[in-house]
Amino acid sequence: MTNQRPKPVMVGGFTLILTAFLLLSLLSLPTLAQDPQKPTPEVQQLKDRLQQLEQTVEQLKAQIHSIDEAKKSGVAAGEQISAPAASASMTSAPMGAAPTAAPRSPDTPAGESSFTIYGFAMLDAGYQFKQADPNWFDTVRPVKLPAFRDQFAPDGNFFTSVRQSRFGAKSSTPTKYGELKTIFEFELFGTGVDAGQTTFRLRHAYGELGQFGAGQNWSNFVDPDVFPSTNEYWGPNGIAWYRNVQFRWMPIKGRNSVTIGVERPGASADIGKAADRIELQGVKPRFPLPDLTGNVRFTRDWGHVQIAGVLRHMKWEDTVADNVDLSGSATGAGIGITSVLKFGENNTGKFSFVYGNGIQNYMNDAPVDVGVERTQAGANPPIRGVALPLTGVMAYLDHKWSERWASSIGYSMINISNSNGQTPDAFRRGHYGSGNILFFPVSNVMLGSELIWGRRENFLDGFSSEDVHLQFSFKYNFSKEFKF
Repeated sequence: MTNQRPKPVMVGGFTLILTAFLLLSLLSLPTLAQDPQKPTPEVQQLKDRLQQLEQTVEQLKAQIHSIDEAKKSGVAAGEQISAPAASASMTSAPMGAAPTAAPRSPDTPAGESSFTIYGFAMLDAGYQFKQADPNWFDTVRPVKLPAFRDQFAPDGNFFTSVRQSRFGAKSSTPTKYGELKTIFEFELFGTGVDAGQTTFRLRHAYGELGQFGAGQNWSNFVDPDVFPSTNEYWGPNGIAWYRNVQFRWMPIKGRNSVTIGVERPGASADIGKAADRIELQGVKPRFPLPDLTGNVRFTRDWGHVQIAGVLRHMKWEDTVADNVDLSGSATGAGIGITSVLKFGENNTGKFSFVYGNGIQNYMNDAPVDVGVERTQAGANPPIRGVALPLTGVMAYLDHKWSERWASSIGYSMINISNSNGQTPDAFRRGHYGSGNILFFPVSNVMLGSELIWGRRENFLDGFSSEDVHLQFSFKYNFSKEFKF
């Protein structure tokens, strides 16, 4: 709210009221006519009050004069003292004293606090031309495509879903230690034991104060800005895309930033050809240390480049006492280079390259982190676990045709270097490509059509499978910010 200049007419009216009040007070005292040479205490009190009121009127006149001078010199109205503010400051000061502003505590932060609720309702409807795991009917995930002929037959299914719908709340509050930020967000897309269900799923529960943050948020190995403008929920398979429970430190923030964090560990394994070995029933995973993650980002007018890394330690212990000890460990590590580049006003390129060992659960669509490898004949143990190497790439172009129309088109791939103990039908390579046309008839409304293609290639048996979706999406955004 901008301050308004005080109007002289208001002060003049105030002076007339004070003068009338004084005259009425003097006329109401009969003692004035009894002894004009020796004033009574009541008269002396009125004289003192009159002097104080005259001083106040002079102060108001001085303020009016200073405002007029400031107006002549071009000072902005927002820098002046408003009449209500001046009156409030005088009521808290002794009568006759110069008006002073209330002192600001050194612990009082500057700025406003805000609270925002946001989200969108979204409907996806389309046709699946081939087949995939029915729990992932409204996505194209190469790791969920058939590993052998007609695994998820028959071909051709119509689908609808509102599982992308989302709701969230975030806040920002200035403090003497820096800005306090919080975010709580969920969606309706079930995964894990809820795969295929429309159910509440937590996305973010995170708080940040100054240089430190804690909770569930995007992994520090992830670049959230690199995801293209696709309609299909899961998106490109060759990028790091993972929300994790973490504690992070951000010693450098701004156009250039540095983030370091420790995150919740976790991994999965493929026991492959050793699946029928009873000795494996007693092997249990163990994660004695958190994952170490971090990134460095450089931002310029043309876009940004981010370099990220992850280091993790995975262990498994054989809890069965026998002649074969299958305990072991593996080190996972990876590097990711991502970039968002602006090619003029209407084109934005989004690129990602990831390489590492045993970091599959940080990827958007990848199989297990650890595979079984057979040792030399007669060796003890006969098998061991190894961190599987991977390579992931993505290149997309987001194009703006006009204020109402936009498109996104691109390709992504992930490749796994399998171990010799995995089965011939193990996942080796996945391809993902998509293109869309988006229409924005009014603000906060999007209508879109998208064609998505996915392909899976097996390890050794030469089998591959594909799926194609034609999807139509209707998205309605909402957002409301409150400041206080």
